[in-house]
Amino acid sequence: MTTARTMNATKTETGLTRNEALKTGCPTLAGNIFATWADPSTDHFTDDDYEFLKFHGVYQQDDRDLRKTGKKWIFMVRGRIPGGVMTARQWAVFDELSTRHGNNTLRITTRQSIQFHGVLKPGLRPLIHGINECLLSTLAACGDVNRNVMAPPTPAYTPARAEVFDDCKRVAEALKPRTPAYHAIWIEGVQLQLEDPAHRNFEDPLYGKGYLPRKFKTAFVIPPVNDIDILTNDLGFIAIVEGGRLVGYNLAVGGGMGRSHGNAQTYPRLADVLGFLPREKVIDVARAVLTIHRDFGDRTNRKHARLKYVVAERGVDWTRAEVEKRAGLALEPARPFHFTTTGDLLGWHRQVDGRWFFTVFVESGRVKDTPQLRLKTALRQIADRWPDLEFRLTPNQNVILANVPEPARDAIDSLLREHGVRTDRQTTVIRAAALSCPALPTCGLALAESERLLPSVLDRLERIAAELGLQDQEIIVRITGCPNGCARPYMAEIGLVGKAPGRYQLWVGGDVAGTRLNRLWKDTVKEPELEGELRALLERYARERETGERFGDWAARVLWPEIQTVPALA
Repeated sequence: MTTARTMNATKTETGLTRNEALKTGCPTLAGNIFATWADPSTDHFTDDDYEFLKFHGVYQQDDRDLRKTGKKWIFMVRGRIPGGVMTARQWAVFDELSTRHGNNTLRITTRQSIQFHGVLKPGLRPLIHGINECLLSTLAACGDVNRNVMAPPTPAYTPARAEVFDDCKRVAEALKPRTPAYHAIWIEGVQLQLEDPAHRNFEDPLYGKGYLPRKFKTAFVIPPVNDIDILTNDLGFIAIVEGGRLVGYNLAVGGGMGRSHGNAQTYPRLADVLGFLPREKVIDVARAVLTIHRDFGDRTNRKHARLKYVVAERGVDWTRAEVEKRAGLALEPARPFHFTTTGDLLGWHRQVDGRWFFTVFVESGRVKDTPQLRLKTALRQIADRWPDLEFRLTPNQNVILANVPEPARDAIDSLLREHGVRTDRQTTVIRAAALSCPALPTCGLALAESERLLPSVLDRLERIAAELGLQDQEIIVRITGCPNGCARPYMAEIGLVGKAPGRYQLWVGGDVAGTRLNRLWKDTVKEPELEGELRALLERYARERETGERFGDWAARVLWPEIQTVPALA
């Protein structure tokens, strides 16, 4: 049997990255995943199969809190949930699977998905099999493919949301890889024979043998609410709604958050708006943009492999022309639009169809039970008792209980309160706007704390704000444990990006509409020094801001010119 381990040799011969050699050497992405899963003598996979696992929605990790006593291998499994919409039954299945095979928590991601943490190798197949049995999947939740497609979750603004969600599902299906390995491993429970010509010569009809140079992110949004952070995506569809009817989309291409410390050739970038397209061309345009990444993305340097670098270096005009050629259309001039907020509507609100929805605030997206707040139990009981509800995951890491009929509202409200979930004034304005990534102890890329640090950072920030009379002032704070930007810190009014244990970069100046990148203010701040740095900034903000001016706007107006005078930060 050919193993993925033998494929590394092609790197030095071709100049391609190791990952490219792996993908083309085993285009089904099967590796020896099933054989290793079924082998009780090992608790983890080879380095090569680790790369294949990502395409199946799995990250191999270890508990970094326990490294001094040796690696304890664990796995993170991520669902593919288009638009973040789940039935009540699907939520109940995920809840049960997290108890049986994970660490008894569900982690809502900033891309409207759910992650299971702390999974052990024996639990991988039953967990993924269970997800598929409830008609969801983990395929392409990670890897060098199109990831989970996002769509606006809130049912309060326009009936056109239903049409946008339909387009989201259609694009998710159209951009899905077709490898037979996923079904074979996780559903049938068999190891593909890699020497079989049908498998050795497999070529995905969209992705080809090499798939994409790196990940690809797609999203839909409905102005004026930018709860998706649409300009951070490789491919964005900005809905144009006229008279309550969806007429088409403005196309945004080339956004992305990831960067690397000390590498100026990597940077966060906002997508460019290329023009307007009618709704019926969505699939053609989505495939066109994805194949531009496939054909022109850098396969020799994974740090330079995102679509944003193709757009930045070849230019907007070239990108527009290439999209038009591949999609067989001429883009019209972009239609006018504007964004006003990136936040969620917490609490109870009317849907456009007259029913109700309730948005549950979930700090850092971590659904769990504590003695004071039994959120996981409450949501499970709601799913069991009201099977017709929808559970919608928001990019702000919250849960929306949608389609609540009038007679059920009071009962759901009471159930939540009985479990410690506040149904009014759920949290403060600063906490409601904050995001964090999981980071330590699970993520192998984390350089510093994020989720575990966020509460204490917000405690300190709120204490300072109250002393300065700013307690009612929303400030968007986002923390990540590394520069990859999973919680979109480069869009925040205050962004903290991990550099090393207990050390962070401090970024300032994003805006509430999600249309402006922030800038680096301090390259290294030690965790004990954060309170002093935040105090200094908020004292200046309180003293120097104009009437009604948000922190991010003040920082862009006042602090950015000062950044230019510091050579190390210029």
